[in-house]
This record gives sequence, structure tokens and C-alpha cells, in this order.
Amino acid sequence: MAKLKINYPKDKLQQNSTLWKYGMVVITIILICIFLPKQPRFQYEYEKGKPWNHENLTSPYNFAILKTPEELARDKQYILRTVQPIYNLNDVASKEQIDQFNTDLNEKWQSSQLDSSGTDISKYREVGTALLNYIYNRGIISLNNRFQVKGNDSVKNDATAMQYNFVLVHDNVAQQKNTVDCFTIESANKYLREALEKNNLIEHKSWFAEVLKSYVTINFVFNESQTNKIEQNALANISTTRGMVQKDELIAEQGKIINNEAYQKLESLRKVFEDESRISGEQNLVMFGHFILISLAMTLLMVFLFYFRRDIFNNNRLLFIIFIVILVMLGVLSWAIKMKIPSLYYIPYCSVPIIFRLLFDTRIALNIHILMVLVAGLFVPNSFDFVFLQFTSGMVAIYSIKTLVKREQFLVSSVIILATYILAYIGLVLTRNGSFSTIYWQDILPFAVSVGLTLLAYPLIYAFEKLFGIVSDLTLMELTNSNSRLLRELSLKAPGTFQHSLQVANLAEAAIYKIGGNPLLVRAGALYHDIGKMINPLYFIENQKTNDNPHEELTPEQSAQIIISHVLKGIEMARKHQMPEVVIDFIRTHHGTTKVDYFYNLAVKDNPDKVIDESIFKYPGPVPFSKETAVLMMADSVEASSRALKEPTEESINNLVDKIIDHKLMQRQFANADITMRDITEVSKIFKSMLKSIYHVRIDYDLSKKKDS
Repeated sequence: MAKLKINYPKDKLQQNSTLWKYGMVVITIILICIFLPKQPRFQYEYEKGKPWNHENLTSPYNFAILKTPEELARDKQYILRTVQPIYNLNDVASKEQIDQFNTDLNEKWQSSQLDSSGTDISKYREVGTALLNYIYNRGIISLNNRFQVKGNDSVKNDATAMQYNFVLVHDNVAQQKNTVDCFTIESANKYLREALEKNNLIEHKSWFAEVLKSYVTINFVFNESQTNKIEQNALANISTTRGMVQKDELIAEQGKIINNEAYQKLESLRKVFEDESRISGEQNLVMFGHFILISLAMTLLMVFLFYFRRDIFNNNRLLFIIFIVILVMLGVLSWAIKMKIPSLYYIPYCSVPIIFRLLFDTRIALNIHILMVLVAGLFVPNSFDFVFLQFTSGMVAIYSIKTLVKREQFLVSSVIILATYILAYIGLVLTRNGSFSTIYWQDILPFAVSVGLTLLAYPLIYAFEKLFGIVSDLTLMELTNSNSRLLRELSLKAPGTFQHSLQVANLAEAAIYKIGGNPLLVRAGALYHDIGKMINPLYFIENQKTNDNPHEELTPEQSAQIIISHVLKGIEMARKHQMPEVVIDFIRTHHGTTKVDYFYNLAVKDNPDKVIDESIFKYPGPVPFSKETAVLMMADSVEASSRALKEPTEESINNLVDKIIDHKLMQRQFANADITMRDITEVSKIFKSMLKSIYHVRIDYDLSKKKDS
């Protein structure tokens, strides 16, 4: 199981106030209790299509049965069909058009260049005025598809398909009409042409029809605001209930399947119970019950951290991050319930386990996700569905980024989470209703939106890193890029050290994969553990291109100090480049408190009568304090020593690895690390197997040269 350990020096950990820690816990519990709804919960859990697993339930009082959403939708459609649209008579428009016709007729006649000999224009005026008066008296209307009453398919494009009743209002007097008794602009123009064809007084019928067409306009005007108001009033009067359940009436029988009717009665009883409890329930007792449950959940979380992640338990800053994220998500969920948003699944609940997985590890993410889902189940509607959907999708979110290597895994993870949501939703609907027809595909939209919003977790992680000084796998991925500034500089100034670091990274990463830990963390630590050698690269044997050894001009004490200084120089360089402390830990601990044995032995040999100060030849430490730093120490020593093997046979490699690891154990270098002997044995096997395929020979010092062993 990959995990990221956040380790800090003991003096910093000891500065954390126990009072502050438990104060945060209590404040978090109180705030969560404030977020939760204050009315008592309905005590029964049930699902449509499943057996009633409680004792026989009889009605404690009379209550009305709520209509289903489908029934309410049908009632709404029926009511809307019965509402008649409102139109206003615009008699000013008709008068203006007729007057304009009489004014323009002479001019139009003269400009027409028609043969006017023997033509009495007054006949045209008389006929035109009569026709316009007729169609305006009958009414010209614009048909509205919203109120269309369609006939059969064969006539659905015909005007008869658009017939509907409406109310015509004029001078506060309303009268009911039907569109069949009115003209549209098209039918009015058609009527004019047909009427003129039958009129023997008019000679130029086509021309006159075109003239009259210019004076046809709508005089029955649709009043949308008034119509909408009537519709809203009608919808407001729709009854939300149907029938009654009498007191002591049997609602659900133990062991019997909950059918549609029983389910609706149970839903109605739950609604009545919650409404009455909201008014008459004892709010203080409800909050006290919430306090007990939330306290239990938070206590379990703290116990988990105490036993399994003591580094986080002892760090108030990291606890603060955990509590803040929990509070924000539960607060958003509570707000969404109060605002009655269309679906709670719009909320990106899976972003929480993703944030904790990338900031900490899989176990923490899973434990916190379980806690939050259980707490949310106390106050969300349809709690079983919510808990099941969020629990499964959260687990998938955690598992899908367990070994984060590439950024495209974020998108792959999102697709897998969405697929999990959809499959779980379909499964729940089928188990409840046993029919695909009851699957409403529009309900998939909230899941898609939620998964899309979940992607916002990744920039949030960057913000947490900067605000609270922690390191996620995303940052470690960037650090392990060999094109990063420090590693590129290392490859140019100390190419031998760079190659050594790559091999150590491969060994340590393979070992951590086997025994459990954070592979990205140990790889980053391995790549940077020797960056201090860039200061004096030629004093380290892997960077010497000739047999000239600069240690020949130095005393053993001076040589030892140069070798030891690469640790301190590395820490200084890493901090200058703002490297995370969790990576600097590998630089500090990769030699622990061991001695530079070669130069110490040489000093003893050169000064047989002198007492040699061992502290001059010892690394400053500390010893490794995590599984990852312990594995790096072993990998570093094994890889360096394997280069000096003249004949890297299976036997020589096995003996070398065993000798080095036994020596580290004897020096108690792993006393503070959470690594077991079983882990060390597994690490040893992996090193032996990998070294057998490497066979890098390191130049050996002869007696005339000094060697860093």
C-alpha cells in the first residue's frame, strides 16, 4: 500500500499542543452538529421492491397519502391543458388599418398604371372597407403552439390541428372563443382573394387583393403575463395528496414485499413525521444525539491516526487540514439540502478521498471517506442510496490513483468514477423496481457534473501544499523528472553520482513496491540524496575519470570531513532550491550515524599509538526514521559497494548484500524506522536479484590511494 509519510524533527513535534489538538476535535464535532438538520429522523429504513424487515407497522395517526412525482406530473399536464390563454382585443389597430386603406387607395390606384377607363374607384373603397371590417370583427389571431390541440397524424399540419379555446378580453369584459372562429393572417388573405373572386363589381381582383393584404394585421393579441399568472394559480391549487390512511391501519407487514402503494404510504408517513418533528421535536436532544454519534466517529478517526499514523496525529497542522476539508464538505452538503437543489449528487463528494489520498495515503483517505459518508447518512434523504453510491465511487476514486505515475490517470480515474456511479445507480433502480423503464437517464447528469467538479480537487491539492507545507504525489512526480534543474545540474557536474543515484532509485523503488510504502517518495529521495557531491565531485570515486586521486594530498581526517560534508552541503543546497523537507530527510539520513570506515581504519593504521576521535569520522545523522529512508540507506550502500566487485558472481553478490545489511543492523541504523526483519529480508532478496543483472564494477583503491568506502 503506497503511502506518504510526513516526518518532522522531534523537537517540532513536541511543540504541538495537546490542548490545541483536542480543542480542534471538539470544535469540529460542534460545527458538524450545527450543520446537521435538527429534527429527529424517521426510524425505519426501507426500499421499494424489498421485504419489510421490521415488525408490522400500523399508522399512529390519520395522514394523507402523498402523490408520486409521476402523478403530480400528470396532474400538472392536465391542469395546463384546461387553462385557456388570455387574448386582448386591439380595436385601435383595426380602425387605424381601415382608415389608412381609405387614405392610400387613390394614390395606389394612380401608381398602379392600370386601365382606369370606366372604373368607379368608390366601389373598390366600399368593397375593401367591408371586407376589412368583416375580418377584423371576426378577429385576426396569431396561433400559439403552446396551446395546440393536435388531431390525428394525418391532419397534424392542417389548421384544424391548431384549434383551441381562449378568452378574449375587451374593456374588462371577457368572452370565450375558439381559434376556429378567427382568422390568422394567412387565412385572412386567403379569404380576401376568394371573396374578391366572387365579387363582380371588382375588375382588377389580383391587384386589389395585394392592396388589401397590406392592411391585414393581428387584432387579437396574446397576453402572456396574464396567461402565466392564471397557470401558476392553477398549478398552486393542485392537490399533492390522494386518499387518507386511517389511524391503526396496517401500512407494512413484516416479511412482505413493499409494493408501490405501501412505499408511497411509508414515504407519506415519513414526511408527516419529519414535518411534525421539525415543529414539535426536542431540538436540544436531537443535537445531543448528533453530538454522541459525531463524537464516536471522530474518536475512531483519532484512534486510527494514533495507532497507524502517529506522525499526522502529532502534527496539528495536518490535523487542521483534515478537519477543514471534512467541515467544508459536510457544510456544503447541508447547505445543498436546505437550498433543495435538484440533486445532492451534483456535489463532488469524491473529491475528498482524492485529496486525502494524494496528500496522505490510501488508508487515511478510506477511513475519512467512510466517516464522512456515515455522517452524511444521518441527514441526507434516501440515505441508503446516497451511502452506497458515495461509498463505492469513493473507494474506486482511491483505488484508481493508488499508484500515480502519469497525470492522465486523473482523467482515467474520472471516467472510472462516473462508470461506477452509473452502474450503481442502475443496479439500485433495478433492485427496487425490476424494470428498465423506471431508469431516468436525466438522473445521470448530476453524476457527470459531480465527476467534472471532482477534477477541481487537483488544483486544491496544490493550494494545500503551498499553504500547509506538505508534499503530495503530484509534487513528487515533478521532482522525479530527470530534467528538473537540480538533477540536470547533477548529471553535468557529477555524472558518476547521477548514474549511481539512478541505480539506487531503481533498487529502492522496487523494494518499496514489494514491502509497501510510497514508491514516488523513495525514488525522489534516492535521486536527490547525493546532490551535495556536486560541490567537490572529484573527491568521490564514481566521478574520477583517471587514476589520480585528490585524497592522496589529504590526511584521513581531512578526507573524512570532505566525504561527510556532502550530506550537510546537500541539505543546504536542497533548502536553497526549496526542496520539500520530506525529500531532504533522505539526504540527512542516508548515511545515518555510520563511520567513514576506510579513512577511520587508515587513520588508526597510520597512528597506532594515538587514540583516534571516532566522532570526526562519523556522519551527523539522524538514523532513518521511516521505511522509505531505511530502504534508501540499504540501497545506497549496496549499490556503491557492488561497483567494487571484481568478479560479480551470484555468490559474491549474495555475500555482499548480506554483509552490508547485517552491518547496518549491528550498528542499529534501523532502530527508529518502522521496518521489520521480514521487510528487510524481502529487500535483501530484491537487491540480490537486481544486482545480478547490473554488474557495475567500481575502481578499487590500492594501498597507495585512499578510498571512500
